[in-house]
Amino acid sequence: MVEEVAKNIYRIGVLLPGNPLKELNSYLIHGEEGDLLIDTGFRCEACQKALEEGLSELGSIPEKRDVLVTHVHSDHSGMADLFAGKERKIYMSRIDLNYQKATLHGKRERNWQDQYVTEGFTEEEIRLILESNPAVTMALPDVDDRFFGVEDKMELMVGGYRLQLLLVPGHTPGNMMVWARDQGILFSGDHVLFDISPNITRWETRDDSLGDYLQSLERYRNLPVKLTLPGHRKSGDYEKRVEVLINHHQIRLQDTMRIVKENPGLTAYQIAGKMTWRIRAKSWEEFPLVQKWFAVGECLSHLDHLKKQGSVWGEQKAGNWCYFG
Repeated sequence: MVEEVAKNIYRIGVLLPGNPLKELNSYLIHGEEGDLLIDTGFRCEACQKALEEGLSELGSIPEKRDVLVTHVHSDHSGMADLFAGKERKIYMSRIDLNYQKATLHGKRERNWQDQYVTEGFTEEEIRLILESNPAVTMALPDVDDRFFGVEDKMELMVGGYRLQLLLVPGHTPGNMMVWARDQGILFSGDHVLFDISPNITRWETRDDSLGDYLQSLERYRNLPVKLTLPGHRKSGDYEKRVEVLINHHQIRLQDTMRIVKENPGLTAYQIAGKMTWRIRAKSWEEFPLVQKWFAVGECLSHLDHLKKQGSVWGEQKAGNWCYFG
């Protein structure tokens, strides 16, 4: 459950029950004046117990603990308020924090539901997703005065590390990495993962989230990283992985373009059903519904990128968006 990965830095494995990601890598940086916990897990009993046990083993107490959330997704932010001290801070990018506040105030939830119906889902499928998706059911319920919106390149000093917070939009509009330049240690969050590809979906606040992601990969592809600490699963060679991820999306863009040209007039839901996915399902019909939601979101990010390039366009027919190339 707990391992020291560098001086004063510890990984706590937080099991994500019933989730294909399997586990979150939560990191504690121990400092004499206070600790910093990076990412927390879903808001559920199993995640809370795992994180509490790990922090107890390390002797970390809430009164001396800040929390940093790399991005707004529930498997990273869901318990942020439970593990920061009452007089401490919870750091999140200003962009993702504003998105979180808007979501909690009900200003966006209906928007994405309507949007996904126009992209091919039925209203019944959306209702079931809302009832079963941990991104919704195990999310952070509120934000309080401890939450602090940070800007790109802001720095923190913890445990002998000067940490620079790097804004890398794509996975979320305000996604961040944490860079300990002097030691060459990078907390990559979900921006760079090694044995799975980060999900890049459409965000209503951005017109090309895949373009954002590819630009973020290019911007920091040459960081002199000695140790990468990702948000999930194992580490690896950072520079090589960035190259693989860029190539992965170029291939996926080509595949999306081919499907649109060969099947003009399909919805995003139908296009996603013809794309190749690494999942234990024999057909699109057998996909778990929540995984369909992720797949269609990723398909939409690729369609949006192709639209911005002028390679694809959409037309509304009978209440659905249909795509042509």
